Amino acid sequence: MRRLFGTDGIRGIANRYPVNPEMGIYLGRAMVSYMGKNPFLITGRDTRISGIMLEYALISGIISLGGDVFSAGVIPTPGLSYLIKRFNADGGIMVSASHNPYEYNGFKPFVKEGEKLSEKEEERIEEIIKKMENISSDSIGKIEEPEEDPLKCYKEFLLSTIPDGISFEDISIVVDCANGATYKVAPSIFRELGMNVYEIGTNPDGRNINDGCGALYPELLKDEVLKRKSDLGVAFDGDGDRLIAVDRKGNILNGDRLIAIFAKMLKKEGKLKKPIVVTTVMSNIGLKIALEDMGIEHVMTKVGDRNVLNEMKKRGAILGGEESGHIIFLDHHKTGDGILSALKLLSAIKILNSDLSELSPIMKEFPQVKANVQVSRKPDLKEIPEVMKVIKEVEDRLSGKGRVLVRYSGTEPLCRIMVEGEDMKKIKEYADMIASAIKNSIG
Repeated sequence: MRRLFGTDGIRGIANRYPVNPEMGIYLGRAMVSYMGKNPFLITGRDTRISGIMLEYALISGIISLGGDVFSAGVIPTPGLSYLIKRFNADGGIMVSASHNPYEYNGFKPFVKEGEKLSEKEEERIEEIIKKMENISSDSIGKIEEPEEDPLKCYKEFLLSTIPDGISFEDISIVVDCANGATYKVAPSIFRELGMNVYEIGTNPDGRNINDGCGALYPELLKDEVLKRKSDLGVAFDGDGDRLIAVDRKGNILNGDRLIAIFAKMLKKEGKLKKPIVVTTVMSNIGLKIALEDMGIEHVMTKVGDRNVLNEMKKRGAILGGEESGHIIFLDHHKTGDGILSALKLLSAIKILNSDLSELSPIMKEFPQVKANVQVSRKPDLKEIPEVMKVIKEVEDRLSGKGRVLVRYSGTEPLCRIMVEGEDMKKIKEYADMIASAIKNSIG
């Protein structure tokens, strides 16, 4: 059996291996086996047509081995993470493929306190699944009814993160929920706070999740903000763990730009106990420069919000995230949360006493060129002198005003090249130089 887990759970085309009902049953049973006698788990899903099928399979697997479970129904992934902690559950599983089209789906398991599985825990779960035929139990669990409405609990948590004395009643906002898991809770929160809300992407039909809307397609949000002359717009992805924003002038703010704004706000509030922000290697070098100008250290990790969280905990940071819009506020949550990030953005506008269009130029985004080279093998790049010589030459030419990132794809026979710098023409030339060296060496 090939490795099941990718960078964020198990994902693939719904109703095909490994995202089919059989795997749902196996994964539910494996989670119970891993957690021990009679654990309590919570499940949830986004709005994909395959979600109910896969969630019911998970529930069957959980109770078949003696676990108890309740379904939170359609809820954002960070909402499920919060509920696991709120109800002191042993873990949970979200059925979602995040930003992917509706044909895809996936399983995102969580352990106690609402944290995603570590790599070692994923390996252990996979080992259990491989031996599933030999695992049985005389115990049968039960489906619990939640004592409180799950969405209401999540909503109360989100509202509790807003600083006292802040009013948003003068704000007009466009909210794009990607026809996904935030379609109920996000617009209601903004309206409850007194904002003038126009919503898009709030009519899921099982097949239109992420379909030309949401965080991956911010142009739709931009058009609506400009047409309605709103103060700003916010867009989430299908499972609600990402945020992309648009200011009143139509400027699109990705995760890097938002993180810079949040860092400025937290520093002004005196909440950065350690002046450190953690992102992945995919963040633009402009963010590093902006943070350094604020006196804040910028630390980069491998791609994946789990890696960001681990580094944040290691260094005592409370702010981190990815340029894709996953942003973690560790003093509130242990996973990226699009709605929480939107509320923080609204708070930043008030705390910094600035319109979002005045905050959006907070960092200079350096031009970026990406290229993929087909490779026949994947030797350690550091052991290929011809390639390292060219990379060193490019870095010298950039002289601190740019960045080079060369890495292998984890799923395809490709070597990925990314070059950042101030001059688009030059960085295209540099990317071609590196690509040629790789082709000649291992292409």
